[in-house]
Amino acid sequence: MFEAHFQTFDEPEGGVALSARLSALREELARRNLTGFVIPRADQQQNEYVAPSEERLAWLTGFTGSAGLAVVLASEAALFADGRYTLQAAKQVDGKAWAVEPLVEPPPESWISQHLKAGDRLGFDPWLHTSAAAERLASACSKAGADLVAVESNPIDTIWTERPPPPLAPVSVHGSRYAGEAEADKLTRIRQELQKLGADALVLSDSHAVAWTFNIRGADVAHTPLPLSYALVPKDGRPTVFIDHRKLSNSSRDHLEQSADVHEPDAMAPQLMALAKSGGIIALDNATAADALSRLITAAGGKPIRGSDPVTLLKAVKNETEIAGTRTAHHRDAVALARFLAWIDREAPKGTLTEIDTVEALETFRRDTGALKDVSFPTIAGTGPNGAIVHYRVTRKSNRRITPGDLLLIDSGAQYEDGTTDVTRTIARPLHPRAARTHRDCARGVSRRRLRRAARHAGAAIPLAGRHRFRARHRPRRRQLSVGA
Repeated sequence: MFEAHFQTFDEPEGGVALSARLSALREELARRNLTGFVIPRADQQQNEYVAPSEERLAWLTGFTGSAGLAVVLASEAALFADGRYTLQAAKQVDGKAWAVEPLVEPPPESWISQHLKAGDRLGFDPWLHTSAAAERLASACSKAGADLVAVESNPIDTIWTERPPPPLAPVSVHGSRYAGEAEADKLTRIRQELQKLGADALVLSDSHAVAWTFNIRGADVAHTPLPLSYALVPKDGRPTVFIDHRKLSNSSRDHLEQSADVHEPDAMAPQLMALAKSGGIIALDNATAADALSRLITAAGGKPIRGSDPVTLLKAVKNETEIAGTRTAHHRDAVALARFLAWIDREAPKGTLTEIDTVEALETFRRDTGALKDVSFPTIAGTGPNGAIVHYRVTRKSNRRITPGDLLLIDSGAQYEDGTTDVTRTIARPLHPRAARTHRDCARGVSRRRLRRAARHAGAAIPLAGRHRFRARHRPRRRQLSVGA
């Protein structure tokens, strides 16, 4: 029996509950003397996938796309959605309460500067925005004569009474069999990059960077083997990993402590402040470091340097072990995919398969390898008009049967310990054998009547597997070679 363990087909929440939440947020903003508030789809480390406890945008608006932002004012509200989710946003969001706007052109800052008034106070959570994003918001507010206000606590969290707890998935060790390089060697290379930057320390705000540097894995967010964590790497001395201790077993803790000190996440701010008070120069990743980190370092007298995280390029260059693992993962995944395509060929002509059936079957074939850790993203399986929807995710309500003549788009991937895959296939739905012959001939621009007429003129037709081959009366002229052949 096929089933999906790593993805669901439930409909997003909507209706009256969402209207009540918007009203509750406006009441909370009024209590805080704020005119409005910005809600990004983000966690503290700007991950593409976020834990349920960080799904503030979806909880408030109903929009579940992976890229979006909302701005709530006293009498207006707008959702800004990535172009991939234009159709999805229109279906999920209450058009009476929210204006749906593009996320890129024009950017949300343009809408903000046009809808704020002089003296307004727009709030934002500095832990959920990078410094670059905060500067853009501040510039938009300035154009309108308004102020951008960094809040100490997120008002969404205040009214979200049933907010899920933070994730506590166990941390595992990513051994040398898969990593191909010890933590000490990686730290040596990182410190060489620190010297080039002229920094006293580097904050690893991207959990991908922490996982790569210290050879650990986790499952705090869907479809990505990440343990949510931070690290501080000084130019001299031992680094520190900031991670919830409840995620660590004795073996994973022992592994980390061989190369770093291990502290709770709350200990990061005091350590940064202590380093900043001595005039420390601290490097931050411009793409993932929260604006709150820059504010904290600056307030303590330090100097934040914003730029690209050097770990990003270091981990992008794969060593021989990682390359071999990637190849093995793709070979393994190819077997699962081949089994899936063979199953489609057998079952699709019966006319009973649906989009959900294909998602469950493909995941099951991958689980049968015995090595699947997760799907690398929710499988996109669309047939008919659904196949044309960008980033379509099938639900039980949208689920379509694969009918004769339809194409089936399958975009999917798998997470294995030795590598990640991402495969897209467009599959032609097999027709009944007799219909298939007519369909194939017509696709070539030749009708059955014209074929019979050509057969009478050229000689007896020789049917072979639905195709017509003609016995010519005269040997055709041999094609002459072109000049220079």
